Amino acid sequence: MKKVKTRDRILNASLALFNSIGEPNVTTLLISDELDISPGNLYYHFKSKGDIVEELFDSYEHEMADLLAVPEDADISLDQQSFFLHLMFETVARYRFLYQDLVNVLSRYDQLQTRFRRILKKKTDGFRTLCESFRRQKLMTISDSELHALCEQLTLTACYWSSFDSLSHLGDRDAVDPGRGVYQMMYLMLPYFGEDEQTEIAMMSQDYIN
Repeated sequence: MKKVKTRDRILNASLALFNSIGEPNVTTLLISDELDISPGNLYYHFKSKGDIVEELFDSYEHEMADLLAVPEDADISLDQQSFFLHLMFETVARYRFLYQDLVNVLSRYDQLQTRFRRILKKKTDGFRTLCESFRRQKLMTISDSELHALCEQLTLTACYWSSFDSLSHLGDRDAVDPGRGVYQMMYLMLPYFGEDEQTEIAMMSQDYIN
């Protein structure tokens, strides 16, 4: 079995702690205690907790960039749409500390603010590409103004679903349910689809709440 490098162990443990108890409540001492390494060993790899947060954000940003690179001219199917939403909410769940403590994290790490806003724009653009593909295929009937409002609402839901979901299990921040986020997103889009597509989406969405 390949041995995990100390640097990667620090990142993995930090991510787990950030997600479990919230990034503001985690110190470098707590991280080193969790790994049973000396603070000096941790400091050798990362000079501060901020450096850890930034490297985790790098990974999150890279994963989101790959996911949101939706071809503008693609004829996207309903199955592909649900798979896209599923992967997006899994990524959000994996880095949920960013979303659950969004204002606090971005206010203390201001170098991440512009980058996070860029990701939000890419999300909105990705949703618009999906919807425009459905409209082009005559699967969705939606005006330009409705499309703009829907994409804004989808971005808002994707951004704040993690915080909303946490309210139902504040004592256990590890009890995440990405599927319910997918379910909500699909139902936001549902009214604009044709009758056959609505039936198909309603059936598909049940997989995300069972």
